[in-house]
Amino acid sequence: MWTPSTPFAPPGTKLELEEGAGLTPKFNADGLVTVITVDHASGEILMLAHMNAEALARTVSTGDAWYFSRSRNKLWRKGETSGNTQRVVEMRVDCDQDAILIRVEQKGPACHTNRRSCFYRVVEQGADGPILRITSQPEA
Repeated sequence: MWTPSTPFAPPGTKLELEEGAGLTPKFNADGLVTVITVDHASGEILMLAHMNAEALARTVSTGDAWYFSRSRNKLWRKGETSGNTQRVVEMRVDCDQDAILIRVEQKGPACHTNRRSCFYRVVEQGADGPILRITSQPEA
């Protein structure tokens, strides 16, 4: 949701969103945009998170990954307490600017479970329905 205090211009026309040069993210009703974070070297998906306008502005201006925690209702810089930082190498937006992809240099695990990626479980069909198979263990 765009407000006058948002540090980005409001989303424009469909043509401007899809073909224009302006970063005009389409924040949802909660003021957030979804972010997919991947390792720049391997392409491995590390995590999915959200940014509000301030987190996005800080990420663009500092080159460090900033997010908005929905559970804690606060802004946070990745690694500020754990030391597991993310340095942004490249940022992209999707066609209608309602999702962001950042390619990062990841220092340490990306997941709060101390795994390299938050996507460490595979959904498989079990005898009684879907089950989860763990594919990686926490780092020591």
